[in-house]
Amino acid sequence: MHRRRTALVLTAVVAAAAPLLTACGSDAHPGAAAVVGGQRITVAQLENRVSEVRTAQRAAVKDDAQYQQALAQTGSLTRDTLHSMVLDRVLHRAARDAGVTVTSKEIQQMRTGLEQQVGGSKALETAWLQQYGVAPKRLDDNLRLQLEAQKLAQSLGTDTSKPAFWKALSKASEELKVDLNPRYGAWDVKKSSRVDAKTPWVREVTASGTQQSA
Repeated sequence: MHRRRTALVLTAVVAAAAPLLTACGSDAHPGAAAVVGGQRITVAQLENRVSEVRTAQRAAVKDDAQYQQALAQTGSLTRDTLHSMVLDRVLHRAARDAGVTVTSKEIQQMRTGLEQQVGGSKALETAWLQQYGVAPKRLDDNLRLQLEAQKLAQSLGTDTSKPAFWKALSKASEELKVDLNPRYGAWDVKKSSRVDAKTPWVREVTASGTQQSA
């Protein structure tokens, strides 16, 4: 389906390769989940994004058992959300370097087409939430990400699955000096993807205030 082809084309490139960046420590970047291009993504910002998804999941699923199932299926939501937040900035930098821009009209056209396929705005929001962990209020931002990726690939004469596309993202990652807090893993420059750091003594603080082993 077109929905599956366009949804989150950049998210699942997490590989077993060793991290190529030394993750940022709390002493260097206190309160930061990541630093991208010298700009902090704070732990609070990350937790707010995760909370948006959890709130939307709770509103969409009234049955407690189904809600617990949804939580279990998105157990890596915090790390996945940070990956998306970082990759968004990396992709935007790569697109900017290539002279690629996305207009509000293009985003609306893409959304309208997807809504027609799945049965309306609410159905599209539900699909993105359930399948990709994107809160309804972030849907347009995610569609912009998809369009930037598609247009960047076109400008390079390739597609988003080919090495030339990921080489452009790798270059942008290097330029931005992506640096993750070790509790969330590390950033693999060559793959432009978050990877789990092998630091078992580091624990992740989730938006709910509970802790899970990193």
